[in-house]
Amino acid sequence: MIEQPMFFAGNPIYRASNERRDPDWVEQALNAESSCFLPVSKLEFPATTGREGKLLWGDRSWLKASTKPEEPIFLGNFKGRAHFAFDVADPRLALDSLGLGGMASFLGLRDLASVLSSEEAAIAAQARSLMEWHARHPFCSGCGNRSIHRNGGSSRHCPKCQTDHFPRLDPVAIVLVVKGDKCLLGRSGRFGRNLYSALAGFIEYGESIEEAARREIKEESGIEVGEVRYVASQPWPFPYSLMVGCYGEALSETIVLDKEELADARWFSKEHVKKALAGEATDLSVPGKLAIARHLIESWVGGGSF
Repeated sequence: MIEQPMFFAGNPIYRASNERRDPDWVEQALNAESSCFLPVSKLEFPATTGREGKLLWGDRSWLKASTKPEEPIFLGNFKGRAHFAFDVADPRLALDSLGLGGMASFLGLRDLASVLSSEEAAIAAQARSLMEWHARHPFCSGCGNRSIHRNGGSSRHCPKCQTDHFPRLDPVAIVLVVKGDKCLLGRSGRFGRNLYSALAGFIEYGESIEEAARREIKEESGIEVGEVRYVASQPWPFPYSLMVGCYGEALSETIVLDKEELADARWFSKEHVKKALAGEATDLSVPGKLAIARHLIESWVGGGSF
């Protein structure tokens, strides 16, 4: 069983779900001197760089760099302070207007996550997913009218047809299939030549996690899977998925590859995977520590199984 927390999990923010329904409460938080504001440019964040990177939060005066007419998105309260995220367009101009030119850079979350504290990485993951959801859903899906922020940006509201719209997670089953002392790993055409990972796919309507896991593995690799055991989950803010990590027990061994989904899939022995984790395999590399696939693989190599 995986014991260490996943990257992007462990968000310490209190989301104030009930309080943020009150527009006056949100307005007070927005105007409070103690509130913190995080500028976001093209889903990148301002941060100091180095071994211990840190997100750069400012006070309300930072909103002068905002490029959107909508109010900042309320993330929640942390350490007695309200935290908001807001849009800026040009990262260079934003840094200059905030007096941070030459002192910080806007960086993507994949680059930042490994140097941020686990708390800040989780907060940034929340902010990234919310900001992208708002950017992708500016119009009402019912009538086509432009919608507006509601409840501090935790939802959108259509003034024309009075429909409320809420962010939706995309659940993904990611499965390390094992058979005895071997595990099944696949390589996407987007991956590097030797990078293999656990197989994954979106959970569809009318499916349980276990059913989705079996279907995806069968479709992509031709392998029949019996028992499926949940291991751990991970928020994955690219853009707004929830990775549901499982072990799957293989009932067959012959791989029949779906070449539209995978460039390759193979069985790898535990010893082979151990070498890859140690960086000693020339023909196999595995995902980095940001990904739940890495944790599934490490846990299995360390003795985790059914």
